[in-house]
Amino acid sequence: MKAANKFKSFTNWKRNAIVTTVLLFLCTGIYLNWSYQQQVSVPDLTETLNTEGLVDPSQLVLGDAEAEAATPTNADSTDYFATVRLSRQESRDRAVNTLQETMAYEDQPEKAALCAQSLDEIVNTALEEAEIESLVIAKGYTDCVTYISDDVVSVAVSAPAEGLKENDVALISDVVTSQTDFKLSDVRIIEVK
Repeated sequence: MKAANKFKSFTNWKRNAIVTTVLLFLCTGIYLNWSYQQQVSVPDLTETLNTEGLVDPSQLVLGDAEAEAATPTNADSTDYFATVRLSRQESRDRAVNTLQETMAYEDQPEKAALCAQSLDEIVNTALEEAEIESLVIAKGYTDCVTYISDDVVSVAVSAPAEGLKENDVALISDVVTSQTDFKLSDVRIIEVK
């Protein structure tokens, strides 16, 4: 009986240590982003990733005109990707901060559990986005940024000089569908020149 209690106590301590470590990393990230934000004024470019570049199995269409209109013309594409990533991270950090505060002060266990579930979803989404970005870059593209919403995955890719070809779009779409549960019709590919 004592051994079972010791094991249960150790398991609880271990779980609490992991949760504390994850929260420490999240808080550190929030602080670093906040301190960076104090130095740089960043425009909100998250809507750029919602342009219509629908990938259809029968006809692959890139939203060239819309993507060009949404892409800053004077900015270097590297700056574009850095700006979008920073904007995405800042909005995510604000959501995480709000959820953590709600969990800390919530008296009702059901609401705290919902906050914890939302926090878990944010972390899983961030991991999926990072995996897609890493795999697309590993396929030979200079840079990319992914944004996963409830019903769409948008991938902005640094296009080669000749632009994205049909096989490029298929390759990127395959990476997205293999890493997520989204269908091909839910994937948006956006060229960034």
